[in-house]
Amino acid sequence: MFTKTAVVLLIGDELLSGRTTDKNLPVIAQKLGEKGIAVIEARVLPDIADVIVDTLRAWSPRVDYVLTTGGIGPTHDDITAACVAQAVDRPFVRHPDAEAALRSYYKPEDINEARLSMADMPQGASLIPNPVTGAPGFFINNIFVMAGVPSIMVAMLDFVVDFLTPGAVMHSQTLTTTLMEGDMAHVLSAVQDQYPDVKIGSYPHFQGKTRGVSLVLRTTDVHRLTQATDTLQAALNALMPTP
Repeated sequence: MFTKTAVVLLIGDELLSGRTTDKNLPVIAQKLGEKGIAVIEARVLPDIADVIVDTLRAWSPRVDYVLTTGGIGPTHDDITAACVAQAVDRPFVRHPDAEAALRSYYKPEDINEARLSMADMPQGASLIPNPVTGAPGFFINNIFVMAGVPSIMVAMLDFVVDFLTPGAVMHSQTLTTTLMEGDMAHVLSAVQDQYPDVKIGSYPHFQGKTRGVSLVLRTTDVHRLTQATDTLQAALNALMPTP
């Protein structure tokens, strides 16, 4: 169903502790979806080198793109860049263009080794511009490394999305019904079997005493989407009680 796929790795102990709520995944998934790239999995990873390296090595060969957020700042627990270098078997070196960007952004008296360490990345990496704070992200092979701060991540993401090769865009239709899931589960299964290339999701909603279900149909084929939607709507109509 998907011509291009991606996995998103959200890196940082603060996400797992509950101290910080992730705001990046919805933005990334939406932007990639508009480009025809499906996020097939997202994971929250701790600041543990072995976990990050193993996850990168596991996913990079399996998808078209791996996008990471977090862990590229100037403090001791910002280890993502070094982990990427290890995962792709490249030396961890100071990128001259990244260093130049940092020196251009900061006043000379504010430059120190901690800030310059944000220019350390895998040898051969290309830069992702950061118009917000000057410290660039980077990409190497199919791994794209961005900041965790949402405002900075969004600025980097615009560059990344423009760079990626697009896939087939996913189209969707939404049907709403007052039928309960238990009353129409057999119908959903039958329609899904009839249209295996159309993904059908069922999402109950409750507003006060009003209950209902939104049924979302998604596929890259507009014609098949119309067919499946019409078939499902007719099946739902047949289940509605007679007035």
